[in-house]
Amino acid sequence: MHDSHHASDLHGLLARLPEPGTLRDRCRGIAMLDAILAPDWVDRYYSFDSHWGDGEETASMRDGEGDDWYLVFSPAGVYARGFDHTAPNAGARLLPEVPEAFASCVREPAFGEEDGVPLATVCFWREREDDAWRAPSAAPTGGAELFGLLAAEDPAQAYRDWAEEYHEAEQGLDLAAIAHVLALRPLTAAVVAALRGEPGTDGLADDIAEIGYPTA
Repeated sequence: MHDSHHASDLHGLLARLPEPGTLRDRCRGIAMLDAILAPDWVDRYYSFDSHWGDGEETASMRDGEGDDWYLVFSPAGVYARGFDHTAPNAGARLLPEVPEAFASCVREPAFGEEDGVPLATVCFWREREDDAWRAPSAAPTGGAELFGLLAAEDPAQAYRDWAEEYHEAEQGLDLAAIAHVLALRPLTAAVVAALRGEPGTDGLADDIAEIGYPTA
């Protein structure tokens, strides 16, 4: 894929991404859905850590095939980096310039290799005073499509389409239950049962606390 195509993918993503507060809620809802559908953390695609650091929270994705992304929500704003191992710039392993406010995110060991080299093929951000999402002007970039679910026009339908395949939900997943969780409404036994086929919220207390998912 040509660099210009990757750049246009990124610009399209940034144009569709919701406001930071809505994005944070969507990330928490998606992480909760994955926690319900995959009791074992190792089987999950999406996660959210509301206790990442001092005033910081992280949303993350890992596909088990070498691709991942992290979003950091902090008082400074939102910083995102992703790595697509098939992208043309995957071998460069260079992170473009980002605002000083996110310097600690760029240096974060969890987002790099063991030798401390930052690992990213795409990044974007939004400082608190910004009125739009921003990204480096320099190409190439790769991996914007990894964030697609976050920018979906109908996130409940988009999540169902993805999850029915990934989690091999042969009976299909209840769209109303998915929408309930994405709206961050308190979990009920019926909603959990509609998603994973067995009633009750057993085993989800730790996930609810980690994600910061609202309770009644």
